[in-house]
Amino acid sequence: MNLLRAFIAIEIPSSIQSAIEQATDGLRKAVDSSLVRWVPPANMHLTLKFLGDVSETNLQFIKHMLMQECAQHPAFDLQIGKLGFFPNSKRPRVIWIGLKAPTALAMLQNAIETAAERLGYTKEERDFSPHLTIGRVRPNLTAAEMGRVSAALEAAHVGMLGTVSIDSVHLYQSELRPTGSVYTRLFSAPLKP
Repeated sequence: MNLLRAFIAIEIPSSIQSAIEQATDGLRKAVDSSLVRWVPPANMHLTLKFLGDVSETNLQFIKHMLMQECAQHPAFDLQIGKLGFFPNSKRPRVIWIGLKAPTALAMLQNAIETAAERLGYTKEERDFSPHLTIGRVRPNLTAAEMGRVSAALEAAHVGMLGTVSIDSVHLYQSELRPTGSVYTRLFSAPLKP
């Protein structure tokens, strides 16, 4: 049986991806790829549900579920900007750009999470925290290297980068390659106008 790695996400327009790349250029230069694995701008998206391995048969059920759920939720706007990190600036693991979203986003994500669980996909244990991952700090850094990353994050500033209108949700395939992940959009479901 052929399985593909899949997730459900909101696409970020290329204009915002470029704005993020420009706003974080200094940080990317201060903390190079030996310390942080930077996400290519074209791969930046807002994950609503990571599904994992999905059979081709289950894809049809997922597409149907997405059409049903998205038809019940209105389109909305997202404000994008401000730099953040998980869990904190002293020992960061994930570097991200924040999203200011209406309750419509949380309601949509919860509906998709619940519907995916009914299809047999494991419910996410962590609370939904909308963000765009821009980098992942490499494991096993020395104290000096971690200090360099931490200092660069504390010195960096990213303001508001723009507002985007969200009118659809997408199902993606994720292929892990030696050069990094490659995402292919498989399906799109429109939100209620």
